[in-house]
Amino acid sequence: MRRIGMLTSGGDCQALNATMRGVAKVLYNQIPDVEILGFKEGYKGLISSDYRKMKPEDFSGILTIGGTILGSSRQPFKKMRVIEEDGLDKVAAMKETYKKLDLECLIVLGGNGSQKTANLLSEEGLHIISLPKTIDNDIWGTDMTFGFQSAVDIATQAIDCIHTTASSHGRVFIVEIMGHKVGWLTLHAGIASGADVILIPEIPYRMEFILDALKRRQKSGKHFSILAVAEGAVSAEDMLLSRKERKKRRDMMGFPSVSYEIGHEIEKATGQEVRITVPGHTQRGGAPDAYDRFISSRLGAKAGQMVVAKEYGRMAAFDGFKIISVPLKEAAGRLKCVDPEDDTIKEAKAMGICFGDE
Repeated sequence: MRRIGMLTSGGDCQALNATMRGVAKVLYNQIPDVEILGFKEGYKGLISSDYRKMKPEDFSGILTIGGTILGSSRQPFKKMRVIEEDGLDKVAAMKETYKKLDLECLIVLGGNGSQKTANLLSEEGLHIISLPKTIDNDIWGTDMTFGFQSAVDIATQAIDCIHTTASSHGRVFIVEIMGHKVGWLTLHAGIASGADVILIPEIPYRMEFILDALKRRQKSGKHFSILAVAEGAVSAEDMLLSRKERKKRRDMMGFPSVSYEIGHEIEKATGQEVRITVPGHTQRGGAPDAYDRFISSRLGAKAGQMVVAKEYGRMAAFDGFKIISVPLKEAAGRLKCVDPEDDTIKEAKAMGICFGDE
């Protein structure tokens, strides 16, 4: 019998279930005698040996269901080798669980931190195959992550809904979009929804350029504006500070996030009413869209094929429209950021969208 472990780690997102289904279908179809063990709550379940024996019917009917049937948790990579007060050695515990259950390999569905831990286990001698999960689309080595497009759809819809109320009241609306340290989600949703200003971490903004853009809209007879602001957006001035210093300064000024600070500056400079909308965790909730179901099924199938071929220590990834595998050690720990010189940025600027840098 070939026994395969599987876990979902980090923040949940759409298409985790669809991806696991893709993996399972290949394993059940191509390996005569296979058993899948699903670890509960991510690496937490691997550490504590908390798992369930999966059956083919467990993977039926989950293609359209968001979240994860296995549950998830955040286990920070930087604490993985830290021995707890109770003496728990997390890495040793995970290796012990793997060997005790006689696993042939472990399939990890996770984002950046989870990929780093997956690589750590791979370097410790375990057979690991990983899959790129995150709404942020920031995993190096893959052009697309599952969960991203569904989140883009939700963020876009949120901004779409703001258009009517913004135009009715002649207000400036700021919609704060998730994405952690990168701007992929804000960039795609901002363009798709017709935002007037898009602010992303990779392009530090200056308030004078944002204000100029708003004034140009007013002069042209457009009395409302919409800003799509990434949660990690940063001003050119704040770029000179450390992350800790930025947070301290914002806390001292009483702003819960960068969007509120920008809104305050706009009201002070223009006198226009500003409203802040934060869609928050709705962006990673609900059912996956058709595109995510499609690519997650393909990625899951690829991971299943990698198990069959015993292709360990690698991550399934998109290269254009083709699915490949890349070395896990190369993908783990590297952030895929938006290139400020990317054609998408140039095309958006050509349409008149302001990025706060000119």
